[in-house]
Parts: sequence; C-alpha cells; structure tokens
Amino acid sequence: MNPFTYLLAALLLAKAGAQLWLARLNRRHTRAHAQEVPEPFRGFLSPDVYAKSVAYTLAKNGLQQVAIVADLLGLGLVLFSGGLPRAFLAFTRHAGSSLPAQAAFLLLVAGAIGLASWPLEWYGQFRLETRFGFNATTNKTWWLVRLKGTALGVGLGYPLLLLLLHLAEWSGRGWWLWVWASTLTFQALVLVLAPVLILPLFNKFTPLPEGSLRQRLLALAAQTRFSARNIQVMDGSKRSRHSNAFFTGFGRFRKIVLFDTLIEQLAETELAAVLAHEIGHYRRKHIVKFLIAGALGSLAGCSALSLLADAPWFYGALGFGSGTPRSIAFLLFGLLAGTVTFWLSPVASFWSRRFEYQADAFAAETMGETTSLIGALRKLNEKNLSHLTPHPLYSGFYYSHPTLLEREQALTHDGGRNPDP
Repeated sequence: MNPFTYLLAALLLAKAGAQLWLARLNRRHTRAHAQEVPEPFRGFLSPDVYAKSVAYTLAKNGLQQVAIVADLLGLGLVLFSGGLPRAFLAFTRHAGSSLPAQAAFLLLVAGAIGLASWPLEWYGQFRLETRFGFNATTNKTWWLVRLKGTALGVGLGYPLLLLLLHLAEWSGRGWWLWVWASTLTFQALVLVLAPVLILPLFNKFTPLPEGSLRQRLLALAAQTRFSARNIQVMDGSKRSRHSNAFFTGFGRFRKIVLFDTLIEQLAETELAAVLAHEIGHYRRKHIVKFLIAGALGSLAGCSALSLLADAPWFYGALGFGSGTPRSIAFLLFGLLAGTVTFWLSPVASFWSRRFEYQADAFAAETMGETTSLIGALRKLNEKNLSHLTPHPLYSGFYYSHPTLLEREQALTHDGGRNPDP
C-alpha cells in the first residue's frame, strides 16, 4: 500500500457516504410528508394510493441503501484485497499474456462483478416489485433476459475490447484518441442497429393496430415533421406493470414505441400528449446535445485513462507491479471512474430536467392546451406510484425528470413556455 491507495479508498468512501446520506435524508423527508396527501394532489390522488406510493418509495430506499453498502464492500474487496493482481497472475500463467487473453480476463472480471449484483436485482424484482403489484415476469423470463444480456455483452464487448487493446498497444502516444474514436463509432452503430437487431431479442414489437389512435398519432407526427417508419407496441407487461413511451433508431430505422401498459392506462388525447413530449425532445435537438455531451465526456475519460495508464503509482496503489500491461489500466479505470463521475450527477440531472421542461412546453404548444399532458402525467405518477415529495437535494442530485408538481407549475405558468419551474 502507498499514499495513493488511501486516496483511492477515500474517494470510494466519500461516494458511498454521500449516497447513504442522500438516501437517508430523502427517507426522513418522505416520512415527514407521509401522513396525508399533499394539498396539490388531493384532487386526483386518493389517500390509499398516496400511502402506497410512500410505502413503495421507502421500500426502494431501503433496498437502495443495502445496494450502496454491498457495492462499497464488493468494490473495496476487489480493489484493495490484493486478489485482483493475484487473479491476473494466475490467469496469465494458464492462458498467457496475449491481448486476446487480456481481453478475456477483463471481461471475466466485469462479468463476475455484474453477477454479484444479481441477488439484489432478483430480490427487487420478485419481492419488492411483486409486493406492490408491478412484477409480471417469471423466474424463467428473468433468467433468460440476463443470459441473453450476458451473451450479447460478450459477443459485442469482446471484439470491441480486443480492438481497443490493440490500438492502445500499436498506435503510439495518441492511442487514446484512436480508442475514443473507435468507441464512438461502435456506439453509433449500436444506436442505428439496436431497433432492428437488439431490442427484438428482449421484447416483442407489433404494429399499432389500425384505428383512431393510430390515425391520431400519425397525424401528430406529420404535424410536427417527425418522420417515423412506424408506430409499434412493446409487450412491456410481460415483465412489469410500469409504463413508458420512446422513439428509437435513426433515419429509416426510426420508430415510435408505446408500452402496452401505457395504452391501457391513458386516453387517446393523453397518449398524443405523451408522444408530443417525446417528439419535443427530437425537435429541440436534445438527443443530439446529449450525444455531443457524451462524446466530450468520453474524450475527457480517454484522456484521463491515457495519463493513468502510464502512471506507476496508479498500478502500485492497487497492488500491481512494474510491467503491468495497459489492459489493467482499462479495468481499474472502469472500476474507479464512478467515484469521480458521481459528483457530476447534479449537473447532468439539472440539464436533463431542463430538457424535460422544454419537451413539455413543446407538447403543450403542439396540442394547443395543457390539460392532456397534465392528465397523462398525473395518471402515470399514480399508476407507477412515483415519489411525489422527494427532498430537493435528493431530486436535484438524482432526478432526470422534474417532479409532478414542478412540471404542472411550469405547464400552467405561461403555457409551459418557461423552461424552468
């Protein structure tokens, strides 16, 4: 151990400590507002539903705190026990130290860490979600989804990782720029091909049947100059009672997707308002802005990786000796990156919430009224047992969407044209 070991451990502890503090702060705030339905919601939310939403929030909060501690202990054990360097030496003695072998080691470690999270995920799905009436999946489906995801991760991840390691080995001092460019290219390909090749592996998509709803939504898409190949219904109900809508893909592969649960829960005008909101993200170029921000963040990350990959202290702080290959820097950086990016969460959340206000304003302008969108938001919050009274610090740190009250205030103030509440 060296002084940098303690620095990295302090970063890990600081993140977990902040997460626990925020979770407990939100828990106390939720309990303080649990006795009766807050005044703005009394017109549409019954005391029984509100009490259930509070119980759901507290149950998720408890599981969240367990997950934080489990992540801290698991990652701390991987990073600071000395087991990772010993595992790497043992692996290379049997499999060799070629780049294909190194890529395999990195995938095995990532897979083992992901596997460790499955018990809590299973509990969340089959205990917590079942308790509140949201779980609709079976053990067979749950395991099948994870096995498919693992196979897909290996099938796509291994060739990409092998390419990145080759670039880091062969492309000289600017290797990290080649790594960055290759990663962006891969992500772009996935965005284009996911609607056609990946999403159908996990859910069934069927065309929205002919009828008034289809005609209304297609007319809305034409009105807003949003060209989509088709409108499809996703069988989200086979795994969960939660609901959503989104569009995916680019160019000729773009399609509008509605959860079947969403169609069951909302009236046609409300579904149109939800779609108008999603189109608002497209028309206001939010997707492009997020992609640009992601690319710049990835560039900064690759630059930091290049510095750490040539820093002996970085390897030594985590038990690796001299001559450690750059592939280990990829692994260590991936394990530790969250200790830094966590502190940027409020910035990302603020930006995302601002985009949500703008998409709401677009929907209100397109629909010519705010009633439909407000009605949809109220139903979605009620059906999903959303947390209506989060602590401002907690929501500011984590929430990518404004709360229901904040969105209603923005929509009723100047027709939603003000992007802030």
